[in-house]
Amino acid sequence: MVTARGLPRTRSDPLTFDSGERWSGTIYTLDDVRRTMDRREQTGECLGGRYSYVWDGLIVRDPGISGMVEVVDELVRSGDYRSVFRDVGREETDA
Repeated sequence: MVTARGLPRTRSDPLTFDSGERWSGTIYTLDDVRRTMDRREQTGECLGGRYSYVWDGLIVRDPGISGMVEVVDELVRSGDYRSVFRDVGREETDA
């Protein structure tokens, strides 16, 4: 079974597993996406806000940490985190 050590402490910390695997991604709420697209509509970016993209992004319906934790827990349980996040290599250990 794959288990994670817990949620990252900062936005730049990857999700680290007991095995030393590390995975990284960015979580967006629907409101985050809407605000980004509205801003791009004003600036003219991304065809006037008609599209948006992220390389390693996860969109969740509900705002708040607890909802995000529930989604990430399910991704870990199902193994789908491998499709959602990007592998950033194993944790370095002191030799």
